[in-house]
Amino acid sequence: MRKHLLFYSALLLCTPILGAPQVTPDISGIDGALDQALQGSWRDSVNVARDQYRHPKQTLEFFGLTPNMTVVQLWPGTGWYTQILAPVLRDHGQLIDAAVPAKGDPESDGTVKYLAMLKRNPEIYGKVKVVDFSPPAKTDLGPDGSADMVLTFRNLHNWQSRGQLNKVFQAVFKVLKHGGVLGVVEHRAAPGKSVAQVFKTGYMPVDYVIQEAEKAGFRLVGQSEINANPKDTKDHPRGVWTLPPTYAEGDADHAKYHAIGESDRMTLKFVKP
Repeated sequence: MRKHLLFYSALLLCTPILGAPQVTPDISGIDGALDQALQGSWRDSVNVARDQYRHPKQTLEFFGLTPNMTVVQLWPGTGWYTQILAPVLRDHGQLIDAAVPAKGDPESDGTVKYLAMLKRNPEIYGKVKVVDFSPPAKTDLGPDGSADMVLTFRNLHNWQSRGQLNKVFQAVFKVLKHGGVLGVVEHRAAPGKSVAQVFKTGYMPVDYVIQEAEKAGFRLVGQSEINANPKDTKDHPRGVWTLPPTYAEGDADHAKYHAIGESDRMTLKFVKP
């Protein structure tokens, strides 16, 4: 009888309780790694203040980031996401920032600040690899099939305005491994708007972005509302730059735009088949 009791006791310990929530362990370590990065002292306070709009942890987890990946980030700007990605990938992965060349491009002011940030803290950023990326002249992101993930945050409208969006998608497709992920966050145009209608606003139609990515060979595998903002009416006098953090209208209606917050954004996950 004692043996039977021991057996049933062990069985109960191993059997999940019906109705109890089942927790899937984070075997990748990404949850803790992101928490540490987000709380890091190296992050600028102005960047931390924008977490409420950019949802970096949820966004990167949606894309499937893990600490052992080789990740290419397109046009990192002044390094907002680099401050999170670099420490997460430092020990077991590789971050490659494909930046605007420091000279000869209208976007280069941000690159100068970004490079200065890397130099200030080599302990965090010393393993970040920086390559020039300025299509159509410079589109080499690395050896073919060498990256696990490519990320772009609020950049597609820049390449679209230059007529280079297709070149960018082609370059990304080349550098990714089969099964590799392209993660896109972009200002989202109002439904029914064409590319021509929103050309100078910074917003992009979702269906157009998907269409162009699929032309390059990608397959859409997920869409998320993580970065949605229903308060954004998308009819501002100076497009997305009217809203924070740019406030292109200066003091005019500052409180109104602050209350809206940052732009409404699409969050798309593609894979290279």
